[in-house]
Amino acid sequence: MTSADLLINARWILPVTEGFPVLENHSLAIREGQIVAILPTADAGAIDAKETLDLENQLLMPGLINTHGHAAMSLFRGMADDQPLHIWLNDHIWPAEGRWVNEEFVADGIQLAMAEMLRSGTTCFSDMYFFPETAAEQIRKVGMRAQLSFPIFDFPCAWGSGPEDYFQKGLALRDSYKHNELIQIAFGPHAPYTVSDEPLSKVAMLAAELDANIQIHLNETEQEIQDSLAQHQLSPVQRLEKLGVLGPRTQCVHVANLNDDDIALLAQYNCHAVHCPESNLKLASGFSPVEKMRRAGINVALGTDGAASNNDLDLFGELRSAALLGKAVAKDAAAVPDYYAIEMATINGARALGIDHLTGSLEIGKQADLIALDMSALEQQPLYSPVSQLVYTNMASRVRHSWVRGKALLKDGQLTTLDINEVIKRAQYWQSNISNAQ
Repeated sequence: MTSADLLINARWILPVTEGFPVLENHSLAIREGQIVAILPTADAGAIDAKETLDLENQLLMPGLINTHGHAAMSLFRGMADDQPLHIWLNDHIWPAEGRWVNEEFVADGIQLAMAEMLRSGTTCFSDMYFFPETAAEQIRKVGMRAQLSFPIFDFPCAWGSGPEDYFQKGLALRDSYKHNELIQIAFGPHAPYTVSDEPLSKVAMLAAELDANIQIHLNETEQEIQDSLAQHQLSPVQRLEKLGVLGPRTQCVHVANLNDDDIALLAQYNCHAVHCPESNLKLASGFSPVEKMRRAGINVALGTDGAASNNDLDLFGELRSAALLGKAVAKDAAAVPDYYAIEMATINGARALGIDHLTGSLEIGKQADLIALDMSALEQQPLYSPVSQLVYTNMASRVRHSWVRGKALLKDGQLTTLDINEVIKRAQYWQSNISNAQ
């Protein structure tokens, strides 16, 4: 008889494995944070469980993975809407960051972001922002899984004085978290247009030596490409290839403006693409050719970007947008099918982060990062296909439970490691200060 700490009996289990099966009336057993059994509920008597949870009309699936964001920027949500990227960034966001961002801001902002993500189904996220050491401490307290890409620019910012300072602080942070099972530290060169050749080459060298991930904004706008051609006589993708940045640990964010040559290069180097459809739409950055990348063999993951340019961190909404937009861009209703949209938000994100051996699907031996959704609401009826309903109806509000390594972080819709009233109070504190200063 198999022993377990928790046995979950569900109406459906979506493991996100080969063939994309939907298991009806199945149970999942967890012991010491790992999945130890997935079996028909009729056979679950073979599990000796300390606790049993019956989830009638609920679906179990892997927790969603938000592969790109700037979590603390949730405190800038709605502050500079309806502006193109260069104006939004240069005239609004960077001045606001220069004035307001400090360790307290990051601590409060990332708590707001984590609360929103957990309530809408995300259990793992990648973050690129200032004061990553502060973010790491908050993530550790809450218990989410995360990649922190420490930022690198050519110029000073709130976190440091320049590239050497960023490398020193980031590598020290990596050393302090190298044994942490939930938090990994990656290199985060902001973008080709904010990082020059020397620090980009250093990123490539150190990442190869340390077997570390790299996350970079790439080909976000057509202007970025034209500026690169004028300055370097190379496209941004070509320049990164020349500098050695492209590789199987490289996560290319946005890629909203790619030609066939760019796609071929990303595929050649086994890079990962991180699609942020709603941010790209809101900033009018472009239309990422997801179906072309998929057919080229590029692993495409999904991100929300920051709430300052989205304006939410709802990854279910994001995967719906990705599926719909992917069809329009490809002019093919069969492009980016529902199951692939879910893969983008789960196993593909895990592959991009290099943790697909741990999470991203529900399989025996993997860690128990999973969510449960109530499928009984009017908006999900009639239910012919759970997969279709997950993608094409509004599901974020239907998330009822969330576990990371078997620990419940959301239980019956209530956060267990965050005080939602305090999170809201702190968000309102920052809104009041920022508004009064304008």
